Amino acid sequence: MASAPVAERKPSETGAALLTVLLLVAVIAVLAATALERLRIATRLGGNAVALDQARAFAEAGEALAVDRISDLLGREGTRVSLAGDWSDTPIPLPVTGGVATLRITDGGNCFNLNGLVIKQSDGSYVANPAAAVRFANLIRLVGAPARSPEGIAAAATDWIDSDTQALSGGAEDGDYGGLETPYRTANTLMADPSELRAVMGVTPGIYAALRPWVCALPVAEPARINVNTVLPEQAPLLAVLMPGTPNVAAVRRALLGRPAAGYDDTAKFWHSSAFGAAGDIGDAPSTSAVTTRWFALRADVRVNGTDLQQNSLIDASTLPARLVSRQWGELS
Repeated sequence: MASAPVAERKPSETGAALLTVLLLVAVIAVLAATALERLRIATRLGGNAVALDQARAFAEAGEALAVDRISDLLGREGTRVSLAGDWSDTPIPLPVTGGVATLRITDGGNCFNLNGLVIKQSDGSYVANPAAAVRFANLIRLVGAPARSPEGIAAAATDWIDSDTQALSGGAEDGDYGGLETPYRTANTLMADPSELRAVMGVTPGIYAALRPWVCALPVAEPARINVNTVLPEQAPLLAVLMPGTPNVAAVRRALLGRPAAGYDDTAKFWHSSAFGAAGDIGDAPSTSAVTTRWFALRADVRVNGTDLQQNSLIDASTLPARLVSRQWGELS
């Protein structure tokens, strides 16, 4: 029997089939490459998450070590804390698996506490602390913040925290913020972080940058009591603003440079040192400063398997053993 003739394929049909195959191969290759890239990213993210969890665990272990060291320090020093023993800002290496961790403990209360601009009442509300506002305005001047009205910024910062809605002279309350292009309201409670100061009326980026090294937001509505034994000479403005009248930064700096290595056991001895010979009235500076420390700051820098973590913690040593109050990750804002 004769076989049926096979129809010849046209060249155009052969080319179309080849293009179809090539197109399918290309699509499959793209899909495979995308899947592999997603798998690579997922694997990397998973590895980063594990490394970050390890870093945080090591940082928390560092917190426990720091709390013990601070408790031991206060246990030895009793009612006086000084820089003796070289504990402040000294790197403390912490052995960790697969990386390195470094701890640094400093006096966390040597700063102007923004929350000290108010006083807490028995009913839980916050009212203005005029004396603290005057000191804050003086500090703004002393640190060279480019503010037209330091008193206005101090008043606005107080209004941001206090419980009422009546603006202080030169201050700002909800009505002032409500008229902005992007309106918002005041917090009417304690600041959780110094970065809140950037939202206060009149505080420009330049003013905030100048003030940031000097201010803090401790979780209490009372001025920070600067420790005359641990504050550094370059931090003299923090003590100078405690003096009535025109702050004498130069006299405070001389007194800090001339203090004994073991520090003072009484603030009056510091304020009556020879450095203040002609400095004028010291007012209530002895009672508003301290020779001990309640707040300690801890910075932990951890590097594990290529992952870097910076953790900043605040420790309250008002009672022993000391206790952790707060922590945050990343550079301080």
